[in-house]
Amino acid sequence: MTDGVLLLIDSDPARRQHLKSLLEFVDCGEIVAVSGEQWRGRIENPSALQAVLLGPCENPDEQRALFDAVAQWQARLPLILLTESAAPVSMDEASTAGLFVRRLELPVKYGQLAHVLDQACQFRASADSESSRNPELFRSLVGKSAGICQVRRLIEQVANTDANVLILGESGTGKEVVARNLHYHSSRRGRPFVPVNCGAIPHDLLESELFGHEKGAFTGAISARQGRFEMAEGGTLFLDEIGDMSLPMQVKLLRVLQERVFERVGSNKSIAADVRIIAATHRNLEDDIRAGRFREDLYYRLNVFPIDMPPLRERLEDIPLLVAELNARLMRERDTSVRLTPATVASLQQYPWPGNVRELANLVERLAILHPAGTVDFKDLPLKYRCLSAVPAAPVAGDYGVAPVASAAAMAQLPREGIDLKEHLTNIEYSLIMQALAESGGVVARAADLLRLRRTTLVEKLRKYGVRTEVARQEIDEPIAVNQ
Repeated sequence: MTDGVLLLIDSDPARRQHLKSLLEFVDCGEIVAVSGEQWRGRIENPSALQAVLLGPCENPDEQRALFDAVAQWQARLPLILLTESAAPVSMDEASTAGLFVRRLELPVKYGQLAHVLDQACQFRASADSESSRNPELFRSLVGKSAGICQVRRLIEQVANTDANVLILGESGTGKEVVARNLHYHSSRRGRPFVPVNCGAIPHDLLESELFGHEKGAFTGAISARQGRFEMAEGGTLFLDEIGDMSLPMQVKLLRVLQERVFERVGSNKSIAADVRIIAATHRNLEDDIRAGRFREDLYYRLNVFPIDMPPLRERLEDIPLLVAELNARLMRERDTSVRLTPATVASLQQYPWPGNVRELANLVERLAILHPAGTVDFKDLPLKYRCLSAVPAAPVAGDYGVAPVASAAAMAQLPREGIDLKEHLTNIEYSLIMQALAESGGVVARAADLLRLRRTTLVEKLRKYGVRTEVARQEIDEPIAVNQ
């Protein structure tokens, strides 16, 4: 079930040995079983721990002292309390630790133990993944375009409040990245960030997923289970694709947002919810409201502070920086990268990117597999990304795997084997012309101004290179159109 380490703390030798045998039968990896006095010195690498199981103590004060000591010893460590009663874990215990906390009644049953350990491993993996991220380098927030700069400003303004945030944008633009940035830069950053994809969970299971359930609440509920609201206590709950939530579930969510309490499925006991809500959707919720698919009152509860993620086609100038960041990520994770020639980057800046940053990330990863530590020229791109006329391959004057534009010093470096100066200068001219066209939105007259050229001179150069662009305006006698 896990390759990590489980720590079992129990002062009763016979029970400790019995529980250790049961854990070994469940195949939980390495088991360290110790008494209550010996636990601190038995784990050489606390970060390898997957969970801690605490056996019963002689009195409640001793149990609570051990609980607090273990909780403070290692952050975000799942704790499983083995007790002789079926009383539920109080919110006081869970909030004190800020952790994943479960209670199992002795004698432990195999099915319940396996289920709880599986949940603990998932929680630990999620916590490790979140802590390993560098939030300053989230790749979808890389860029200098006006749209992404505005997103960063809005994050800075709202992050340290408890206001509900609604993130809007097409699929693949990085809405979860924004949500994680909001959580990281808030006062809740030390507590859990719990994402839920409302569109990926069947409607009849979403209530249990969000609010949890009691044992026997429905067929298959073999034990009580915390929902995502309880897991996110004190932290942030990210409701992705909120527009796909059913109307009955929207009513129940609205009550939680209004009252800040909820009940598990099969229970009438109210549980307080100290959770910040961040929602996201690619749908137009105002259209869904008019069509009767989304509740207007819930929309206004969620839409306290909207953030619009721009699609990649509206921030094409960020592509060189995004490619550089994606390359850096590949180097960290897989020790590989890929370099793109200026003509290749110029071509990518003409593509409409229906899949947004996610599509760009997939393309860079594919190119790194096909050309590990190599250079990708225009002709090496998959056909649909070749949005410019083919040009001769040239020495790389700018390394778009590292930075968007080469410095003058780098361009002046003479390779040891020599260089075809005419071809080199031709490719530099071609690259600058295509960048000017991208910067001007395809308006030839504006591109000519950026290059300090007469419009007719630029038109002749475009014809010489065989470039045609459909985004060119009517400033020239013969429209120029990009060959797709």
